[in-house]
Amino acid sequence: MTVTVRFAPSPTGYIHVGNLRPAVLNALFARANGGQFILRLDDTDVERSRDEYAVAILEDLTWLGLKWDRLEKQSARLDRYNEIRDGLVVKGLLYPCYETPEELDRKRKRQLARGLPPVYDRAALELSDEDKAKLEAEGRTPHWRFKLSGGRVEWTDLVRGDQSIDTSSLSDPILIREDGSYLYTLPSVVDDIEAKITHVVRGEDHVTNSGAQIEIFRALGAEPPEMAHTPLLIGADGQGLSKRLGSLSIQQLREQGLEPMAVSSLLAKIGTSDPVEVRADLKALAGEFDFSKIGRAPARFDDQELANLNAQLVHAMPFSEAKPRLAKLAYGDEATEDFWEVVRANLTTVSDAAVWLAIVYADGLVGPDLSDEDKAFVGEALKLIPDGEAGPDTWSEWTSAVKDATGRTGKQLFMPLRRVLTDQERGPEMDKMLVLIGAKTARWRLEQAAAG
Repeated sequence: MTVTVRFAPSPTGYIHVGNLRPAVLNALFARANGGQFILRLDDTDVERSRDEYAVAILEDLTWLGLKWDRLEKQSARLDRYNEIRDGLVVKGLLYPCYETPEELDRKRKRQLARGLPPVYDRAALELSDEDKAKLEAEGRTPHWRFKLSGGRVEWTDLVRGDQSIDTSSLSDPILIREDGSYLYTLPSVVDDIEAKITHVVRGEDHVTNSGAQIEIFRALGAEPPEMAHTPLLIGADGQGLSKRLGSLSIQQLREQGLEPMAVSSLLAKIGTSDPVEVRADLKALAGEFDFSKIGRAPARFDDQELANLNAQLVHAMPFSEAKPRLAKLAYGDEATEDFWEVVRANLTTVSDAAVWLAIVYADGLVGPDLSDEDKAFVGEALKLIPDGEAGPDTWSEWTSAVKDATGRTGKQLFMPLRRVLTDQERGPEMDKMLVLIGAKTARWRLEQAAAG
């Protein structure tokens, strides 16, 4: 058996970290088992599906390195779904219902008021052909429900263990809207069967849906795939991510300069028994993937943890990889390997290098506001800076001389000089920064600061 999985987003919006995690887990599971990873666009919602979102999904997954073996679009398979629909109608498993949303809402409220579960009462099954004709003459168009067995559906979930759903506690699911368009349920089952999907890996918010879907699989003469329902993501504060999803789209994470492997590493490791550590590539993540490592508690998505993983990748990034990206920043085409080696340990993203590029390569630099005392100190330091070009020992020799001449030590000695030369209170080691900045530029900045 070839492991075959699918990631099935609806192109009705941009992918965010919440719905990206199943994509990462599916791709890693397929790679770990030498299997197939199918990307399926569930685009049967004609009103909300957009080509721009479909393009963005492909771009986001490509950026993350999640390569799919086959791309499918449900909108290209409507004729097949119609065939299946007709067969279910003939079997009496798909039936038309004429209630309006308002009427259904009133029914639910009455049931709740009587202490009953708000399950659809199947009143539509009692309609005669004459009743249906009368309703349609009034202008009503039916939606269509799948008739559940009312029995118990059981499966062994790869994450949650033994699961059981009593379908008598569920409303018969609506598979087709009044306008004739399909909700995702029926096309999803049909596609899973015909693509020979072996494992469905998705969020635990689909657990209850699985009871109905398993019955549809069996109604179509197929055994359902194995299932793995993973915990949903929460924020670092323990709250749901729903209010923040706009800021957590993959598109925005890309724009923030985050590395794809930082994102994938975090989504693969949070909520598991493994430590949350960055990996260099998806192959390494796949080699460590196992459903048994995924816990039942919600997976905590922490922006700071993502930033830390990203920083680790940037700190280890060779200049050859960083160079073309630096070139997109102001002064970045002047960046040397020495520059990158000096500053990268102080970056969270490659784009953070923009500050240091300006410090090293810009002609002018707006220095800090200094007290009169510090201005006088800088004037003394200017007199003592060694002649000629700066070398590896220039900073230590210079500051030692300034210390002897002024009596300043520690932060009082070093901080004013760092601020004048870099306009920053922290950063790379100043012996290396002085070499990058150059003696001529350093003298000019000291002169400007002393003149104040």
